[in-house]
Amino acid sequence: MKFRAIAIALAGLSFVVGAALAQEKKAAEKKAPEKKMEKPQPAPEVKKLGYFVGTWTSEGEMKENPFGMPAGKFSGTDKCEWFTGGFHVVCHSTGKGPMGAMHGLGIIAYNTEEKVYTYYGIDNMGFAEQSKGKVDGNNWVYTAEGKMGGKTYQGRYTMNSSSPESYTFKYETSDDGQKWNLMMEGKATKAGAAEKKAAPAEKK
Repeated sequence: MKFRAIAIALAGLSFVVGAALAQEKKAAEKKAPEKKMEKPQPAPEVKKLGYFVGTWTSEGEMKENPFGMPAGKFSGTDKCEWFTGGFHVVCHSTGKGPMGAMHGLGIIAYNTEEKVYTYYGIDNMGFAEQSKGKVDGNNWVYTAEGKMGGKTYQGRYTMNSSSPESYTFKYETSDDGQKWNLMMEGKATKAGAAEKKAAPAEKK
């Protein structure tokens, strides 16, 4: 009987001490300052986007396509720079193609949540596209789905950046994601590359 009384007393004491500790913990939590969110920093993958920073001139050819867009040669200039904060690269484009003058705006970034590169672009023809990409060595591949002329299609834009001063590119479309049709291809060269490669003048 005595042991039972001691056990009951100890249980009661334990309950009182536990309740007191819980109250102290709650009080401490209330007094503890809230942890402030630290300023976000660009992910390591974002540094790869630095490749595109600069002024690029491009030349290429638009192929015959099922969307009725005229085929022919095109040329353009892309001026790309880091946006404030160092997370995005913004490119302003101007050029000339089979349909006349071309003006565009593109934003390249990296999505840390989905682990993919992203691109969003608009132009003066009314087109707007959002795509996601991945990098495998020197190959950048962006894919997207869209509609043009009432037709649903899948688009694939591929760049090969094997040279630090130039890259080749192509754009393909597909109805089923299996068979791809080449719609456009060309090459972009960074401004100043030609001067760097030129042989030094002979001294007289």
